[in-house]
Amino acid sequence: MAVYTKLTATGQYVPQRVVTNDELAAIMETSDEWIQAHTGIVTRHYAMNDENTSDLATQVAQQLLTKSGVAASAIDLIIVTTITPDALTPATACLVQANIGADQAFAFDMSAACAGFTFGLATADKFIRSGQYQKVMVISAEVNSKMMDFQDRTAAVFFGDGAGGALLQATTDPAENSILAEKLQTQGNATVIHSGRVQPITKIAASNYPQTDAFYQTGRDVFQFATTVVPQQMQGLLASAGVASTDLQYVICHQANLRIIEQIATKLGLPMTQFPHNVQKFGNTSSAGVAMALAAVFDDLTGPVLLTAFGGGLAYGSVLIKK
Repeated sequence: MAVYTKLTATGQYVPQRVVTNDELAAIMETSDEWIQAHTGIVTRHYAMNDENTSDLATQVAQQLLTKSGVAASAIDLIIVTTITPDALTPATACLVQANIGADQAFAFDMSAACAGFTFGLATADKFIRSGQYQKVMVISAEVNSKMMDFQDRTAAVFFGDGAGGALLQATTDPAENSILAEKLQTQGNATVIHSGRVQPITKIAASNYPQTDAFYQTGRDVFQFATTVVPQQMQGLLASAGVASTDLQYVICHQANLRIIEQIATKLGLPMTQFPHNVQKFGNTSSAGVAMALAAVFDDLTGPVLLTAFGGGLAYGSVLIKK
């Protein structure tokens, strides 16, 4: 008997600390007017002190359990997508597993930068369709603030911290299938976007100690890629699935920059009212942005939704879903 994947619950969480454009303008050469004009961002949230990526992801995991009524012991798999993990090891997903007591699950992290949630959904779908796994959490969580160079105004003003996620469950009813089509792609590119580079040692010395690089992006190249290549993928996926853009209830794009979302809306010939967005309040939350925007409208879904995200790799993915 064929097995399908059903989305049954979503959740989102942001840290309490709100950071305004004016607060960033006090420590770098920028202004509220410039940030809003170029990005649409007004505020963002930062995790502070002891709150880390696993804590944000755990908040979402608890929401998914509460909303679905599923016990933690019934979870088979936890996938956390992040480029800002608590540590290189153990996986942030394992920390979430421990925090919620999902002792029957296995857990791993996925690194696909801002495209993480679409990659995570597609991966979870394969595990469920194998017939071996019934209940899977996909959580995208980022503490981007800890990877920023606050002297780099071209990057630091964009990013915020947050988490979002979904619970996927197995079903044998094809009418309940939520994952309708997908297209995941990468272009091997290590220069346009990178973060956390660790250099090999140059000599054997007692002074050696690991060092990591801050986040970096070439904003103009990202904008060009996001407004040309990404809409082509979106249109190609819709065509292959036999779905017209006018059939979509919503298009949820990576919350990188309001101006990028506006350009994509124009390319698809759809009004901005069909593009849920949270970037003004939360900034670019990397892989969490799409998951958070989906959670905000999930209860109101009645038609198909196209999820699209893009980021370092360069990785980009589109997933067509319904509730």
